Amino acid sequence: MQLAHHYAVGVEWLGNRGTGTNGYKSYGREHVVTAEGKPRIDGSADRAFRGDVDRWNPEELLLAALSQCHLLSYLHVAASHGIIVTAYTDSATGTMEQTNDGGGRFTSATLRPVVTISVGDPAVALALHGEAHQKCFIAASVNFPVGHEPSIVLADDELT
Repeated sequence: MQLAHHYAVGVEWLGNRGTGTNGYKSYGREHVVTAEGKPRIDGSADRAFRGDVDRWNPEELLLAALSQCHLLSYLHVAASHGIIVTAYTDSATGTMEQTNDGGGRFTSATLRPVVTISVGDPAVALALHGEAHQKCFIAASVNFPVGHEPSIVLADDELT
């Protein structure tokens, strides 16, 4: 049985500087992303594409979605296997390559989660990243490899 889940967001462009898209340099890339009942996300293009560095760009949001999805999938599989996670951080990176025609695509992403556990076998905790990857909806939806370089820290080791 397949369950369908539906999502809705709004995107509003704020970058009309009076002449619309009269020229590549004449318009701003600022926009907002909204969803009912949630704080707005201030977005723009990457700086390389004349964007505002103080706003989130779509490439960062894609990488963040991959990292968040892996986190949530990992917490689920850890709980299912008796691994108690007490802290989790990730330093994710991604590579996008532009094509000569102005397009481009992501070619890879690497997640580097550091997971602190207080109960469970560290080897099992490490191996569960593979299961989490298989369960991650976002990773299953992209057409580029998502690598993992996880590490496990024992909660007792943090105290020393």
